[in-house]
Amino acid sequence: MTASTASPAVQERQRQHALDRYHALDTLPATVYDDLVNVAAAICGTPIAVVSLIDRDRQWFKARVGLDGHETTRDTAVCDHAIRQPDELLEIQDLSEDARFNDFPIVTGDVKARFYAGMPLVTGNGEAIGTVCVVDTQPRRLNSQQKASMRSLARVTMALLDAHRAQHEVQALAALQVDATVAATPAISAPTATGPVFAVVIIELQGMAEVARRLGDRTLERQLQGLAPDFDACVTSGSGDHVSRVTDSPEYVALLHGDDLDARVQALRQAARKAGQREGFSLLVGAATATPGEAMHLVYLRAEEDLSLQKDAAAGERAAA
Repeated sequence: MTASTASPAVQERQRQHALDRYHALDTLPATVYDDLVNVAAAICGTPIAVVSLIDRDRQWFKARVGLDGHETTRDTAVCDHAIRQPDELLEIQDLSEDARFNDFPIVTGDVKARFYAGMPLVTGNGEAIGTVCVVDTQPRRLNSQQKASMRSLARVTMALLDAHRAQHEVQALAALQVDATVAATPAISAPTATGPVFAVVIIELQGMAEVARRLGDRTLERQLQGLAPDFDACVTSGSGDHVSRVTDSPEYVALLHGDDLDARVQALRQAARKAGQREGFSLLVGAATATPGEAMHLVYLRAEEDLSLQKDAAAGERAAA
């Protein structure tokens, strides 16, 4: 089923899972993104500029200038409308005069936003995962040069996100003790007819940026390091199983071998749930078992997809609560 023929629900799930693969949500601040929003605000002459990522039920700010909050609900995000036309810059001259937005908190609250312009961040497969946007407190329009600059800044932002995604995958594969360069090369890593039976498990802290603000960076890092014994207790000694922390990430990966893979995956899921309850945060687990001869990086990608499904389920539970 292609994106053009898929139902809106399927397209949204594909878009969300694409965002998940970037591992950019809830990451800690980065100077390069702060620089980018400052440039956007300067070019467009606005007091507010944001790099926004559209999650399942919220809009999260990877970088911002001129706003105090770190996120908003998705149903009150102008950027959620911008991503519906991935190839177009959405420009609203006066939000207070537009029935779609005139009751949004950014319009009626302290910000009193009037002008908005947002350019979607679009993956190579065409999924719009967020925007670069600017906001003003006065009605206005961008000129042609400013519009072109917004498109350029969106491409630059997407290149940064692509690089972040690639680096994360390399580090995750390295933590699985795989030569990431070889594993990422289909011509070299094409599956053979046979191969060892193994599973890849990803254990990821949810909402790292918020947890870091609540606990402090050092306390969070100590807690993340302290999770290792919980996960090590679930692997089989002498089997080649291991659990490793992904560098500079709120994520552990496990490589499991041999029989009873499902039982050990379930043990890791239970350990993550108990550790999260003990530490006061949420840990989700994605897993995939290799088919005969399947390349390691493909199994890792399927584990990422399973992790996205766990996030879908958690979002559904929040919506039903």
